[in-house]
Amino acid sequence: MNSLGWAIIFKMGCLCTKESININGTKYIVLDHIAQGGFSLIDLVENSITRKRYALKRITCYSIDDQNIGMREIEICRKINHENVVQVVDYVLKGSADIVINTTSQLYMVLPYYKNGSLQDHLNIRARTKDFMPEAQVLQLFLGICEGVKALHDAKPEPLAHRDLKTANICLTDTFEPVIVDLGSATEARVQICGQQDAQRLQELAEERCSIVYRAPELFSVQSYCMIDERTDIWSLGCVLYAMCFFKCPFDPIYEKGDSVALAVLSGNIHFPEDSAYTHDLQDLVLFMMRLNPMERPFIYSVIEKAQDLVSKLESRV
Repeated sequence: MNSLGWAIIFKMGCLCTKESININGTKYIVLDHIAQGGFSLIDLVENSITRKRYALKRITCYSIDDQNIGMREIEICRKINHENVVQVVDYVLKGSADIVINTTSQLYMVLPYYKNGSLQDHLNIRARTKDFMPEAQVLQLFLGICEGVKALHDAKPEPLAHRDLKTANICLTDTFEPVIVDLGSATEARVQICGQQDAQRLQELAEERCSIVYRAPELFSVQSYCMIDERTDIWSLGCVLYAMCFFKCPFDPIYEKGDSVALAVLSGNIHFPEDSAYTHDLQDLVLFMMRLNPMERPFIYSVIEKAQDLVSKLESRV
């Protein structure tokens, strides 16, 4: 057989051996690898019948605790029925995790596929040519993110906190609406810390699951007796708004230089570029959210109100 014949056979073999996954009777074909996180893999998949594309999140569970965390993410996604928070299309748990006998399980979550990628992807493209978003567009996007955060903070019976809000965890729909994704770190927002053991446990959890440059100061050095609440997200939201304006969050340069992010965050100093194209009002909104003392930080309602006031102010100038 000539080389062309072999090439055709190898190509056909490749097409025929594409991985497929059955989830509750629906077959999904794996098309591409999208991303890899600390606890999961995300692939681009296609429904074999409808040809509609989705993102498939795979979580390898090494213990019952891992399974519970994954199932908790699904539970939260389904509880928060809001257009600015990701929804789970379908899921299945395969296998049984048991750390004693060294077996694992796989949790598969079918999620919407956002072809525009994340807000971070969008900012990276703009950063190459220093293409700053107009302030009105920044505020419009930001208010959509705030509505998603509000849906989490308004959850019943207890408020929820995302605890890993960042530009990479905000996807953009076809109409450029923001959607908060990756609720794997989401948890009950209000935690009463009673003693050093509680403080150490929360601090270790934050180190494991909250991105360092977006992490609220109270999670770097958890006090032995304190209340942690949903305003951890408000600090992160301030970092997100800063990044929307200047392509990076305030502490990215510190991290990139290898300096201590913890010291930088706990200093509470937020620096804005001198040649900023944005109004002082927008910078004040960032500072309003990034108050070092969490008890002085606003709740999401006040953030939305202040952002809406800025939109009205901009519109009145037109």
